[in-house]
Amino acid sequence: MAKTDDTIENRVYLFESLASSYVAAASEMLGSGDAAAQERARRALAELAYVSCVVADTQHLTPEQVRDRVLGKPEPEAEPRGRAPKRR
Repeated sequence: MAKTDDTIENRVYLFESLASSYVAAASEMLGSGDAAAQERARRALAELAYVSCVVADTQHLTPEQVRDRVLGKPEPEAEPRGRAPKRR
């Protein structure tokens, strides 16, 4: 999927919104002298950035499909060519 200006704006808007809430809640971890706590906080921000990108880039998918992408579930396998789908 080609990235449009709208997609980029959506990514930034979503990340800004999610990250500002997280930073407000985790400010102590981010400013901690404990390197492990800071790393966990940075990883959480990275995950929020990833989620923002997935959500902005998958506007054409159903909410369930977006959830599966965010959770890293594999895409359903396509039927092999030349075979009709099985009927239930």
